[in-house]
Amino acid sequence: MDIRSVDLNLLVIFDAMARLRSVNRTAEAVGLSQPAASGALARLKVLFDDPLFIRTGGRMEPTPRALELAPVVHQVVQTIESEILQQVGFNPARADRSFTILMPDIGEVAFLPGVLQRLRQEAPLVRLHAVSKSRSAAAAALESGEAELAVGYFPDLQRANYFQQALFKTSYVCIACAGNEQVGSRLTRAQYLAARHIVVRPDGREHLLDSHLVEKGWNRLVTLELSHFMSLITLLPGSDLIATVPEDIATVVGRHIPLKRIRLPFATPELQVQQHWHRRTHNDLANRWLRGVFYEVNRREAGAGLTR
Repeated sequence: MDIRSVDLNLLVIFDAMARLRSVNRTAEAVGLSQPAASGALARLKVLFDDPLFIRTGGRMEPTPRALELAPVVHQVVQTIESEILQQVGFNPARADRSFTILMPDIGEVAFLPGVLQRLRQEAPLVRLHAVSKSRSAAAAALESGEAELAVGYFPDLQRANYFQQALFKTSYVCIACAGNEQVGSRLTRAQYLAARHIVVRPDGREHLLDSHLVEKGWNRLVTLELSHFMSLITLLPGSDLIATVPEDIATVVGRHIPLKRIRLPFATPELQVQQHWHRRTHNDLANRWLRGVFYEVNRREAGAGLTR
């Protein structure tokens, strides 16, 4: 027998018939008319080359071949219904698995503490793996399933087959070591451009601020270029360097070293911090739960800053 010739609906009818021993009751159980159920039983007889069910009195009694097939067919039908047609639930309290999250180094400091606290309470066996990837690699990782979620500023993921959910907006601020006497609380545009800058470009990415300055035709004096925001913690103290970073990053860095915040002499674009995921995991219950945790922990109302 070629499995491609088997109509799985016939197995459902066989299973019901083996249990109910009645054409009428089988028809009601599977939602068919009595003639349609009788027709299906006729096809089953041809398929298995056996009468399968013989009318005896008021019941349809199974043949030896039907009795042999009944437990196997029942198991097949149950497996299809419970493990294939119904999505397996996700129980965070019992889940023992790892999730990979794409985020920059500063995201690990800003976004993960609250999430880890929630995991300790709700999902103690769940593990997170935070990684940083280039923009092109981030898209490929989400598409392939190498990563479940990307959290941060990922403008390249504003494309088809990717979903995004806004967490908050942030703007830029200029920071320097609290002991830096070369700058005050304000700078003119000329002073800002002439100052010695540290510029952080994670994974070599051009920042939104870079594009903004290029559009204006303004060139900064870049003394040092970095790949990681957290390096500012060791490089700003005792130097005359300044850095222009998103507000949230300034807050995180300020938890570790004394900082001077300097008002920028021009308006800056806003950064939309979001979480992103691929369409292939949109309906996955585990991914939904993970997205919900990140959203509930890290979402902020407009105008609300990161708690120091």
